[in-house]
This record gives sequence, C-alpha cells and structure tokens, in this order.
Amino acid sequence: MSGKSQGERRTGLLNGFAAYGMWGLVPLFWPLLKPAGAVEILAHRMTWSLVFVAVALAFVRRWAWAGELIRQPRRLALVAVAAAVITVNWGVYIWSVNSGHVVEASLGYFINPLVTIAMGVLLLKERLRPVQWAAVGVGFAAVIVLTVGYGRPPWISLTLAFSFATYGLVKKKVNLGGIESLAAETAIQFLPAAGYLVWLTAHGESTFTSQGAGHAALLAATGVVTALPLVCFGAAAIRVPLSTLGLLQYLAPVFQFLLGVLYFHEAMPAERWAGFALVWLALTLLTADAWRSARRSRLAEFSVPRVEKPVSAAVDV
Repeated sequence: MSGKSQGERRTGLLNGFAAYGMWGLVPLFWPLLKPAGAVEILAHRMTWSLVFVAVALAFVRRWAWAGELIRQPRRLALVAVAAAVITVNWGVYIWSVNSGHVVEASLGYFINPLVTIAMGVLLLKERLRPVQWAAVGVGFAAVIVLTVGYGRPPWISLTLAFSFATYGLVKKKVNLGGIESLAAETAIQFLPAAGYLVWLTAHGESTFTSQGAGHAALLAATGVVTALPLVCFGAAAIRVPLSTLGLLQYLAPVFQFLLGVLYFHEAMPAERWAGFALVWLALTLLTADAWRSARRSRLAEFSVPRVEKPVSAAVDV
C-alpha cells in the first residue's frame, strides 16, 4: 500500500471515529437544552440544520443537484418520506434521552442492523445465509426477553430501529450525498418547524427568547451537532472499506449504552442484561459472517487467473 493510500485510509478512519464518537456522545448534549421540551428542541434542530448545510453548500458552491431533484417528482417524494421518518427518529431520540431512557435508546441502534436485514427479506425479497437467519432469530429472542424485563415491548428501541432502517432504505433509493440529502430533508422540515417556533414565541412559551443568550446559542448549535458528524462520516465513507464502516457503526450505541449505565445511572436488572447479551450475540454472528463473506470475496477476486496480453499490446503508447 502506498504512502498516499495509507494516509487516505488513516484520514478516513479518524473521520469515522469522529463521526461515530460524536453520535455516541450526543446524549450528553440534549439535557443541556432543558428547560426546552423535546418538540421545541426538534424544531430547532430542523431549522438550524438547514442553516448550517446551506452555508456549507454555498461555501463549496454545490447547488446543481437541487435543480435536478426538483425536476424529479418521484425522488422528491422519497425525500419527503425520508424527512418524515427521520423527524420521528430525531424526536423519539431527543425525548428518550431527556426522559432517562438512554440505555433503551442505545438498544435501538444495536438492533438496527437486524431490522435492516429483516426489512431486506420482507420488502426486497433478499435471501439470507444461515448465520444471518440465526442472528435475526437471536435478535427476536432478545426482544422477547427485553419485553418481559421492561414489562412492555421496548417501543423506544423498536421505533428508533425501524425508523432508521426505513430512512436508510429510502435514502438508498434517493441516492443523494450526505450533505445534499440533509439539505433536501431539512428544507422540507423547515416550514413546519419554523412555524411551530413562531407559534411558541407568539404564545410566550419559547425558551429560545426567554432563557438567555447562552441557551439560545445552544439551541442554534443543534445544527452543528446534526451536520458535523455527517460531514465526518462522508469523509470516512469514501476512504475506508464498507466492512470497516460496518464495524465502526457499533461505536455509537456502545458509547450511548455506557453513558446510560455509568453516567446517567440507569437501572440494568438481570433480565435487561440478558436481553442485551442476546443482542450482542446476534451482532457478533452478523459481524463474523460479514467479515468471512468479505474475505471470501477478496480471495476469489485475487484467484481469478490473469489473461496475458499479446506482446504488441503491452507496448506503452
């Protein structure tokens, strides 16, 4: 591997760690925005995210995609679906963190890969390998154990997992870059979000205007908190293999889980540990299978016999 490619890979890994690290530590940020409620925080996140990405796109002068998107109603409709689904995901996540459910929220992102696989089977008619079937089965058993442990289905985890899996599926069909996609989605979210914030202000219920400059600055920073990890993720995605990104994705829920247990001191009775242990077993099976499959593909690629070129064709022009 050349020095340049090693440097690119190192840059990609650093950006990947930064992206998933920020996503993993974000539960520390949302409580700072109290006394704002989850819906007000969500509205600010939508509004300021658009401001941030618009400035970024203006800086790099990348607007051609917007005109193309407007002329394609089907893609625009898919962006609207993505915006609606990620709104649910953001709202539930903010509420869960600020209501003392960080551990259950982290579970949502642990089981997200299993939900993605299940949706691939049900919606895209994909065929699974035996180990993948085993992982999905273990994940389903984990949900049952956790339902018994919580005394109810872990609806926060399931909502986060299904909404994010749906979001990923829709984004794959839209096929837009990370910043462009966020700009399009937040542009759709902007009017209802801004309208809600105006309504709050008119009724004297806006914390943005009543809690001082520091609080207002923190609410405005939701745009940076949303967009910056995405920028780092985009830088990582073009520099490191997909298998590496697949492993890095577990950093975020691991950090969130540790914060929930060690920092927020959320309860973890035995049955909850058992449920999480089953989820981690399922993810271990998935990761090992993906790693084995990627290694087999690489070996098959290298074992393809080379076709010798004719002597006359080997002359440099």
